[in-house]
Amino acid sequence: MNMRSTRSTVTFANAFTLSGYSGELPAGDYEVLAEEELLQGLSFEAYRRAATYLMVRGNGRTEMRRTTDSDLKKALSRDQARTEMSNHSDAAHSPQEGLK
Repeated sequence: MNMRSTRSTVTFANAFTLSGYSGELPAGDYEVLAEEELLQGLSFEAYRRAATYLMVRGNGRTEMRRTTDSDLKKALSRDQARTEMSNHSDAAHSPQEGLK
């Protein structure tokens, strides 16, 4: 079976949780490792996601937390919604410019 791995970085603006793991992870940049396997028997090259890992660094070590692409996207969506809600809340409490 032919496999390939790709790495990317995701950024969380807020502390977040990841499905299947207890406790919150701090805001910051996290490396994502995606492993894909080559689909056999096709007339063109295609890959299927086999595993997704979030690299969590702390206490001088790195832990590979297995997750799903779907759970990672949900965590990122929750983070974005939380950031937008915070930004709207801050704007509502900011003094309005141009009023005298």
